[in-house]
Amino acid sequence: MQTVAFSPGTLRFAEELPEHAPENGFIWLFLERENLEQELPTVQRAAQRLGGSQLLDLHCADLINAAHPSHYDYTSVYDLIVFRRLATQEEGGRDTEANGQARSMPAAFRRISTRAVGFAVFDRLLVSVHPAGCFTARSFLQRYLSDAVHSDGLTTTVRSRLPTTPADLMLRMVNVMVDSYLELRKVLSQQLDHWQQELLRPGSRFSNWNALMAARNELHMLEDLCEEQHDAMQEWLDTLREQPAGAMPQAERDGLVARSRDVIEHIQRVVHHVRRLEQNAETVVQIHFSAQSNRTNDIMRILTALTAVFLPLNLIAGIFGMNFEFIPLIHQQDGFWWAMGAMGVIATLLIVLFRRKRYLARSAR
Repeated sequence: MQTVAFSPGTLRFAEELPEHAPENGFIWLFLERENLEQELPTVQRAAQRLGGSQLLDLHCADLINAAHPSHYDYTSVYDLIVFRRLATQEEGGRDTEANGQARSMPAAFRRISTRAVGFAVFDRLLVSVHPAGCFTARSFLQRYLSDAVHSDGLTTTVRSRLPTTPADLMLRMVNVMVDSYLELRKVLSQQLDHWQQELLRPGSRFSNWNALMAARNELHMLEDLCEEQHDAMQEWLDTLREQPAGAMPQAERDGLVARSRDVIEHIQRVVHHVRRLEQNAETVVQIHFSAQSNRTNDIMRILTALTAVFLPLNLIAGIFGMNFEFIPLIHQQDGFWWAMGAMGVIATLLIVLFRRKRYLARSAR
């Protein structure tokens, strides 16, 4: 468990839980989910001492639950936000080994694996619960520390603007999580474009249907996931707007509203892109089967035309093959050549007729 004290322009790592938050600042307490049960008494003391109320048992269970969907809840003292972020490659690799279906999918769709990150947002305290090795909290600290100087036990930022409230820091971390979904769009689009080219290629013998259907299911799951994220952040924004006018400075409220709108807008962009990918996948499959059906129709048309060409020839051959003694031309020396010539002329005329009517025309590619 790590404790970071934020005050205007400075941040400080605290080895022990402070008695009170810095003046005009706040305390950020972040820990891994696997250690939450063990550290829960310390977290509850911090919530009571710095936030004014302990966490409800139901909310503690939500923070411990690794499979909890994106969710928002609140009390009169604090807000609870659970937000699912994309798993890192190492985390996704462990899931892939346990899931045979995931191994059959391309690497782009195996990245649609998520982990829950929980936030308890007080006025002067932020408690965040992350999966083991979570990059979100550490990336923020590294960014702030890269622009900092150290003096008298304090870390003073030089260029980066530090968050001023727990809600501000929570929204910044959520925004980074959403941006990872935006980056995923390009990878998913490239994979689907590859499949589209394979499906629409003339004479295609596409056989990777299991992977395509599994990827389609993953897109459905991603859409549901983003809708849950959107609902959670929209409820957070609605609660923020409904607070009394004097609950916080107007400038702070406007900043939080602006950041919340930005996060929601990014989530909406992901949802719209995922829906477009789903529609494109369904459309290209329909086009593929339509092209296969047209190709089959072309083959049947050619076979039907060839059958019509040979039908009168079979008729002539059948007539001259009858077991009658007196048949015209059958006892003449050049009767065979007259019959062959008639058959050739009839076949030629039918072929010319069918080509003019485009029954034997080659399909354009």
